[in-house]
Amino acid sequence: MSKQIEIRRVAEGKHSTLSHLYIGGLFCCYLLEDRVREEKVAGMTCIPEGEYGLSLNHWSGMNTRYAKRFPKLHEGMVEITEIPSFQLVFIHIGNYHTETAGCPLTGSYWQRLDGDYQVMGSEAAYKYVYPLLVEEIQQGNTRLVVENEVGF
Repeated sequence: MSKQIEIRRVAEGKHSTLSHLYIGGLFCCYLLEDRVREEKVAGMTCIPEGEYGLSLNHWSGMNTRYAKRFPKLHEGMVEITEIPSFQLVFIHIGNYHTETAGCPLTGSYWQRLDGDYQVMGSEAAYKYVYPLLVEEIQQGNTRLVVENEVGF
């Protein structure tokens, strides 16, 4: 039985959005994205609410970097697909909204500084959640639900 994979947006800063990632109802990590906007702007906007695909990307430049950085863990970048007019949106490591380029960044905990959110312990969160997502994708659970929960 596949488990629902969800991003639930819970708070918004001046330029950032703090989210929770759930797999099968279990909180797995925090995510940091750019702000919510009516229309997605490349590198400046989080993914719109909706349902999307998940896959393992084996060909992007980021895939090569992560394969070198995590040789025992890496099996391809977790890519969020089916976003209208956008591709190469990955769940990856980073701390600040300036590092997202429209992608969700993993975090173990968060801080709010000068009106914006940042996530910390990003690599530890990634190492935890990445194998869980890979297992779900390999079992055919390739759907992601994105919901805005508060203040949007």
